[in-house]
Amino acid sequence: MTDQSEDRVDKVEDLFDTLPPNKRQHLYKILYGKTPEELALDCPGRTKELASNHGFDCQAYQFRAQEESTRAPRIVRVGLIQNSIAIATTEPVEQQRNAIIDKVRPMFQAAAEAGVNIVGLQECWTMPFAFCTRERLPWSEFAEDARTGPTVQFCIQMAKKYHMVVICPILERDCVRGDVIWNTATVVNDDGTVLGIQRKNHIPRVGDFNESTYYGEGNIGHPVFHTKYGRIGVNICYGRHHPLNWLMQQLNGAEIVFNPSATITGLSEPLWAIEARNAAIANSYFTCAINRVGVEMYPNAFTSGDGKAAHRDMGMFYGSSYMAAPDGSRTPGLSRERDGLLIVALDLNLCRQVVDKWGFRMTQRLEHYAKKLTAASSPDYQPQLVKAREEGTSSSREESKQMQNGCGHDCSRVSVDCSRFH
Repeated sequence: MTDQSEDRVDKVEDLFDTLPPNKRQHLYKILYGKTPEELALDCPGRTKELASNHGFDCQAYQFRAQEESTRAPRIVRVGLIQNSIAIATTEPVEQQRNAIIDKVRPMFQAAAEAGVNIVGLQECWTMPFAFCTRERLPWSEFAEDARTGPTVQFCIQMAKKYHMVVICPILERDCVRGDVIWNTATVVNDDGTVLGIQRKNHIPRVGDFNESTYYGEGNIGHPVFHTKYGRIGVNICYGRHHPLNWLMQQLNGAEIVFNPSATITGLSEPLWAIEARNAAIANSYFTCAINRVGVEMYPNAFTSGDGKAAHRDMGMFYGSSYMAAPDGSRTPGLSRERDGLLIVALDLNLCRQVVDKWGFRMTQRLEHYAKKLTAASSPDYQPQLVKAREEGTSSSREESKQMQNGCGHDCSRVSVDCSRFH
């Protein structure tokens, strides 16, 4: 069972706000790059009203770029939605899915009222994250076709209605190729057409994340989707721990990369604020980290081979969804406990401005690391490891003699007259 004794903190930033104003401002500058006041964006009254009526957290910020004389600003509004499940996991699959859709629907409306162009949802957003149980049924019934499934069809409706691009993560059933299950994000264009899919490239085998029982590593690489609102990549959940996964999105031209996730307290929370932000810095693009919220209880107790007693929940999914910019600044996070909508206006021109300022693309030396990575991929790879020689060996005695001579050479093997050093 989840430890209920831990101190309740709705937002990490609530802890910042306990400080005196000058220290609070200083801490934000150091840790987040900018204060919330510097990033503040006006949120329309209708959006606030919907958030109040439906009980979800709503925050709005903006990332600015410097004005240029040869390029107009490329302003895009992004909305990140985090949510809990809506009814008990013992209810029929279709009812569970529809209940989540019904409570997320007004969040889409709120995003539209704020002029959002791209909406990103969390990993497998219309189902409980039930892979911890290792039970096939009923959880595999949530799997759906990546183009015609009910979750995707809802997102297609939202895309058409509000002229949004929608990142729709699902549990995919590939009905064409043997009914194989994948962890997938469908990317829906603003006209309701499906641009394509991204499958999860890295599958965890840690704690209760028993996902490899259900699906394997993705097989379609790192596609980047070119939309009128920018070039979009998707790095699903556990892939955020792998820097090369982020790098491939950069190499394929991404300007915004979404990281739909499902992760819990006691495991990854110290990493959460770092990884997507670090990826934004290293790759000179915007990143969107999205996590679900709540505690999900299952009818049957389960274990995960880690010595812990059988339990019926994974722990608390801590939300805290945020966005990071290529200059290293980031927004405050959404609630750790409540559904939420994060609205961010950003100028895509900032990507190239940061490339020019820091020179990370110019200095990354891909050809150098390509050779090293190719070598390291070989089963007979020999690490470039320098070891200290043990005292008393012939090699160490010879080196000691050379050092005593002062020249550093093996004088018996060189034609240079080293007598002046002796």
